[in-house]
Amino acid sequence: MRPTFGHVAALALSIAAASCSESSAKEPPRGPGQGLAADNTGHNVRDRDGELPTPFDQGESETDRRITQAIRKVLSADSTLSLNAKNVKIVTVNGAVTLRGTAKTAREKSTVESAAKAQAGVTQVKNLIDVEQP
Repeated sequence: MRPTFGHVAALALSIAAASCSESSAKEPPRGPGQGLAADNTGHNVRDRDGELPTPFDQGESETDRRITQAIRKVLSADSTLSLNAKNVKIVTVNGAVTLRGTAKTAREKSTVESAAKAQAGVTQVKNLIDVEQP
């Protein structure tokens, strides 16, 4: 059986979570304004509540994968964005995009949202990105 995108993503996240568990045990999670841990541990704790979509919820249709990939490509190519803004979580399900993570400024948050809205096939964008600076 050939693994699907979801299987590959789940495996990658499992590996990443295992490698972060040692560092998160040494340093308590910090929230916005308190200097987020480099591995976004504070946000990852929030992800576990089951209320908000996580990468595990990513739609497996060709359209959903294409939308997510296109947004990531635009963000990666934007030299004005911080590393955190380039690495926000992007989850697309049936054309509805959820953005989560941290941006340094409100301008970055807006830029990421605009990149998502500009993609063909996007029906809705839910921007849950936290801003470090007002």
